[in-house]
Amino acid sequence: MSIIRLFFVLTLFLFHSCNNSNKISNPNIVLFMVDDLGWQDTSVSFWKSETKFNRLYNTPNMEILADMGVKFTNAYATPVCSPSRISLMTGINAAKHRVTNWTLNPNKKKPAEINHKNFEFPDWNYNGLSTLDSVSNSIYATPLPQVLKDNGYFTIHAGKAHLGAIGYPSSNPLNIGFDVNIAGHAAGAPQSYLGTDNFGNNDLKNKIWAVPGLEKYHGKNIFLTEALSLEILEQLRKPIESNSPFFLYFSLYNVHAPLMEDNRFVEKYKNIGLKNSEIKYASMIESMDYALGTILKKLKNEKILNNTIIIFMSDNGGLSAVARDGEKHKHNYPLKSGKGSIYEGGIRVPMIVYSPFHKTVVNEVHHPVIIDDFFPSILELTNTMESSLVQVVDGQSFVPLLNNEIIEEKPLFWHYPNWWGPSGPGIGSYSAIRQGKWKFIYFHDTQIVELYNLENDISENINLISVNISKSKELANILTKYLKSVDAQMPHNKITNSIVPWPAEHPSFN
Repeated sequence: MSIIRLFFVLTLFLFHSCNNSNKISNPNIVLFMVDDLGWQDTSVSFWKSETKFNRLYNTPNMEILADMGVKFTNAYATPVCSPSRISLMTGINAAKHRVTNWTLNPNKKKPAEINHKNFEFPDWNYNGLSTLDSVSNSIYATPLPQVLKDNGYFTIHAGKAHLGAIGYPSSNPLNIGFDVNIAGHAAGAPQSYLGTDNFGNNDLKNKIWAVPGLEKYHGKNIFLTEALSLEILEQLRKPIESNSPFFLYFSLYNVHAPLMEDNRFVEKYKNIGLKNSEIKYASMIESMDYALGTILKKLKNEKILNNTIIIFMSDNGGLSAVARDGEKHKHNYPLKSGKGSIYEGGIRVPMIVYSPFHKTVVNEVHHPVIIDDFFPSILELTNTMESSLVQVVDGQSFVPLLNNEIIEEKPLFWHYPNWWGPSGPGIGSYSAIRQGKWKFIYFHDTQIVELYNLENDISENINLISVNISKSKELANILTKYLKSVDAQMPHNKITNSIVPWPAEHPSFN
C-alpha cells in the first residue's frame, strides 16, 4: 500500500471511529457504473493472485476504495450493456424483462439480427424501460431512481443512460425519476470523448451518438469524463447544502469505444511500449479512476463520507473482440473471451462496495452475485420502502454479505436469444446458469452444451459435459424450468423450421 493510500485509509478509519456510532436512516448512495470495464482492467486484483494486467493499469482510487470496502470476486453482469442496465433499474433478470440486447432504434432489431442466415430472432423489448404499461416492446416497471426520489432522495444521473430507444420517454433519465440528467440519452456510446470535437456534435452524419448537454465545454481541451465530473460537483451542491440524502448514478461512458486518449494520462503508457489502441485504452481506464477519486475527495471534504455508501460496478465484461490491439479474446485473462460472450470474460466484472454501516472481518466476498441483486440491495441499504413496485423483483440483497453473514446460494441465470455481431469464443445466442462452482452453457445456434467447474477451471478450458452428465442434466433442468417460468423467448431455427428447443431437451439428456 502506498503512503498516500495508507494516509487516506487511516484518515477515514479515525473519522468513522468518531462519527459512526449511529446508523443514519437515509445514507447517500453513489453508484459508480463503468462501461465495458473488464475484470482485469484495474490495478486491484479480483483473483487469487495479481496478473500482468493488474500490473499494467493504474487505478489508485479503486485501490483506496477496495481498502475501505469489500471486493466481490464473483460479481456478474450480462454480456452486453442495456440488459445489465435494465436489470439494475428494475431488479428483473434479462430473461424476464426481455431487453436482452442493446437498445437504440425504436421498434427495430439490431443489424446483426436482421436477415440472419440461420435464425429468426424474437421481437425482444428493443424499446427498453417504460413507466407506462401501454408501450409496446418495453418492460413496464418502477425504476430505482423513482423509488428513491419518492422516499426523499435527490437523484442525479451523469453519463451514459442507454435505457430506452430514441423518442421513448426512458431515453431521458428525467422521465424515470432522476431530478438531474447530465449528458444521458438513448445512445450507449459517445461519438467523441473530446471537447475539441464538441463531443461529436459537429458530425451531422452521426449526430445520433453525439453527447448532449455539455455545450459549455465545447471547443475546450477537456475529456468527457472530466466534464462529467465537474458537472457532478456542481449538482451535488444542492443536496449537500440542504442536507438531503442523494443518489448519484455516475454512469461513465468510459471505457466504451471509440478508444480515445485522455492526454492527462497518456504519456506513461507511450513510454512502456504499448500499441496505439492500448495506449488510448489504458489512459481511459486511468481517466475513469481519476473521476472516482474526484468523487471520493468531494465526499471527504464535505465530511459526508461517513454517511455515504459507494458501489463500484461494470455493466459487462471487457472489450476484446474488436477495437483492441494484441491477440483478440485474451484481454481478460485468466478469464476466457470478453464482451458479448457467455464465457467468464464477458460476464464477470469488478465490484466493490464501501459502507460505513457494515463491518465485515474480511474485505473480500466470494459469494456469486449478479446485476439483478443491486435493486433490492440499494433499497435495503437506504431503508427504502418498495411497496409501490409494479414488478416482481428477481434479485437477492447482498447486504448481509457486508456483515460476513451467510445467505442462500441461489442459481444465477443468463439468457441471450439474440446476435451481437462480432465473432469469438462464446459469442452467439445462448442460455446459461451458474450454481455454486458449476456453470452450464447451452448454445442455441450450434446446440453445443458445456459444463465447467469454475473453482478449478476459471478459464473454462475443460468441458466436463461427458464426464459429469448427471450434474449437466441437473443444471439443464433447473435452467429450463426457470426459462419456462419467466416465459423466456427463444430464436426460431430457419433450417429446421422450429423454435430452438429448451436446454433440458438436448439429446445428451434424453
